[in-house]
Amino acid sequence: MNKKIAIGCDHAGFEYKKFLQSYMEEEGIEVKNFGTDSEDSVDYPDFVHPVANAVESQESDLGILICGSGNGVAMAANKHQNIRAALCWEVSLAELARQHNDANIICIPARFVSIEKAKEMVDAFLNTDFEGGRHLRRVEKISC
Repeated sequence: MNKKIAIGCDHAGFEYKKFLQSYMEEEGIEVKNFGTDSEDSVDYPDFVHPVANAVESQESDLGILICGSGNGVAMAANKHQNIRAALCWEVSLAELARQHNDANIICIPARFVSIEKAKEMVDAFLNTDFEGGRHLRRVEKISC
């Protein structure tokens, strides 16, 4: 896997981010950490926007965002014109987000999935390609 991944979280996602970053680096994946780097309370948009900017500018191939519910990070990331951030809580959702929606950021709800499930979802997200075809037409209609 020769991908560059941007990763960020708020305080609720810190443990997961630390674990996932270490796991990906052990797998030889280049990971750019945009924080936060502690469990101290923070505002998630401060970490979401740098991840989304890295993916939008193609500095990173894909992004991973983690917060308690996954909703806040998904909402903030999807404000970016060329971001398709998908909230996932099952492996099949991570696969479909890539296959059918060409999602470029996965949003993980740390309070609702195990750390092992998060790892499985990240594996699926990073190793699933966009199918294109009829899905491309739909994806091209997402941006306003």
